[in-house]
Amino acid sequence: MSLESPRSVQLADQGGEAIERLQSFWARSGRILLAALGILILVGAGGYFMRRNQQNRESQAATKVAEATAYYWQGDYARSTELAKQVSTQFAGTRSGADALRLLGDNQFWNGEFKPAAESYRKYLQKSGSGLLADAARRSLAYALESDHQYAEAAKAYDELVGRFDRASSAEFLWASARCLRALGQGDQAIERLRRIEREFGETTYARSAMMTIAEIEASKG
Repeated sequence: MSLESPRSVQLADQGGEAIERLQSFWARSGRILLAALGILILVGAGGYFMRRNQQNRESQAATKVAEATAYYWQGDYARSTELAKQVSTQFAGTRSGADALRLLGDNQFWNGEFKPAAESYRKYLQKSGSGLLADAARRSLAYALESDHQYAEAAKAYDELVGRFDRASSAEFLWASARCLRALGQGDQAIERLRRIEREFGETTYARSAMMTIAEIEASKG
């Protein structure tokens, strides 16, 4: 005599049906699921190796930039320039590759190559447009433009620097902008910058010089 109850027989039948449905589903979709799983694994592994490769490239670039920086501070601009160009080309997609452009601009500036220096600073700012180093590059760009006698561009660059640094530096930038505008023969525009020094940065050493220069410009008009 069987000890199985009708309930247990029913459960057994339902369990068998569930297994059959699962087997049928796996037969239809198993390969698709395995393929999808394989793709996910490949994507994950690919992302991991890409990150590792990027980290290795950044490490190599940083080492070369450090070496180029050491040459720069030693006054060996030729070797520093060579390394900076190499890094900016070979490691263009890295942060240190961008830093190499800024260093290249510094080398070119102190070599008297003002136009190439301005171009290098602009390329750097296209890649790294924010932060303290970016502001320093903007200041260097303004100096390079003025040194290259691009006075209109230099005046604009100096104006945009006001407020990015300390108050004394901001007064200096207004003074430099006025200097460039005077070189362009735009005395009235220069006076506007000089009066702003008096008005907004009166405690700086540039304020007294601004007053004297305003008087000089106005006297020259008569």
